[in-house]
Amino acid sequence: MYLRLLPLALATFAVGTDGFVIAGLLPAIATDLDVTIPAAGQLVSAFALTLAIAAPVLGAATSTLDRRAALLLALGVFTAGNALTALADSYGLALASRVLTAAGAGIINSAAASTAAVIAPPERRGRALSFVMGGLMTATALGLPLGTLIGGADWRLALWAVAGLGLVSAAGIALGLPAISLPAAGLRDRIAPLRRPEVIGIVLVTGLAMVGMYVLYPYIAPALAGVTGGSPVLLTTILFVWGLGTVAGNLLVGRLSDRHAPQRLLLAGLAASALLLAITPLVATHLASTLVWAALWGIAVGFPVVPQQHRLVALAPSAGPVLLGLNSASIYAGIALGGALGGLLQNWMTPVWLGLPGAVALLVAAALTVPAVRGRAAVAEPVG
Repeated sequence: MYLRLLPLALATFAVGTDGFVIAGLLPAIATDLDVTIPAAGQLVSAFALTLAIAAPVLGAATSTLDRRAALLLALGVFTAGNALTALADSYGLALASRVLTAAGAGIINSAAASTAAVIAPPERRGRALSFVMGGLMTATALGLPLGTLIGGADWRLALWAVAGLGLVSAAGIALGLPAISLPAAGLRDRIAPLRRPEVIGIVLVTGLAMVGMYVLYPYIAPALAGVTGGSPVLLTTILFVWGLGTVAGNLLVGRLSDRHAPQRLLLAGLAASALLLAITPLVATHLASTLVWAALWGIAVGFPVVPQQHRLVALAPSAGPVLLGLNSASIYAGIALGGALGGLLQNWMTPVWLGLPGAVALLVAAALTVPAVRGRAAVAEPVG
């Protein structure tokens, strides 16, 4: 099973790396394209916004295609977009190419997840989803530092590297993945689950979870300045430990999802993240305590995505691409909103305290999850 899932994991790794790497290359891009750094930053915003919009829309548009065809189409667009960015000689072309790239990326995550859900037997679905989405999580640990390292010589090389990942993934899917079709259903049937309150609740929780986590994360460097003293080596070490934690958390929750209710696992992850964010000012005082905190927070961050995907696939398997696309959109919208909120809140608090509003958002997400946990428990209780 895992051999067939490997190209899917590589595809999500490419998407994750592409989403993170540009942020580390902004000064070089701004200089090369003769724009300001804030203007170059709009390349990141354009990618995230397009992906958030494209994921559910294009997920619905390609839901009638077999999963291999949808993935090859998406990877073709994604690879072409990255190649155009690498070749861009003007800011306008670079911006347009990031929009094109995001359109492909918007299909990849949901198509890869829905494919994994079909390939795996029901009792191993959680592990399959965590393995495939582990590519996205691994990008947080390895994609950003590796991409930034490659792009240190020339930022365009990093984009060519991501395009190469897309080609390798496409080759693996073309050669090793059979044509997989979802259960037959018309477009109306595929979209119908979007009107269900449970779906709206799940997607809202996903977005709130991302808001809570990303209020602090984009500003982790100034938040931990008292620990790192401005040292990029120490900061990279802390972020690497955090990234490894997210990978470990993702793999752990995948195994647990096959044996425990995903709602309970989600609630545990949200509560743990809220606690760890709330104590950020207390632990961000020494390197040792900060490393432990980063590892534990990373594990908690790795928890929410797989249970949420598990819940959506279980609700309506035939609508998987649409629902997973909507969930993917919620992830990126939450990341963008969290980052914007964190920037705004720094008018009233120093970065190390940003964990507190993040914890509040996570607690709201946890509160919205409690009824689902209770509902499942009530169904499981024997009558009489």
